[in-house]
Amino acid sequence: MKTLNISTQDVTHITEQDVTALATRLEQDDYSNPFEGLNDWHLLRAIAFQRPELVESYLYLLDLEAYDEA
Repeated sequence: MKTLNISTQDVTHITEQDVTALATRLEQDDYSNPFEGLNDWHLLRAIAFQRPELVESYLYLLDLEAYDEA
C-alpha cells in the first residue's frame, strides 16, 4: 500500500489523481496499522481546508460538522 507523505504546505501540489487514490484507500480501509489510515484521513482533511474543490466528492469520508466554538 502506498501512502502519501505530504506536509500541509505541499497540498498545493496535490493532483485530482492523488486525491482519488487517497479516497480509495480510505474507502477500502485496508491498512497494515491504524496510523496509516489516520495519516491519510488527516491529509484529506488538510486538502479539504486548503483546496476544497478537490475533495467535494469525498467529504463523506471526513464526517465534518460545523462547530460553534464561540
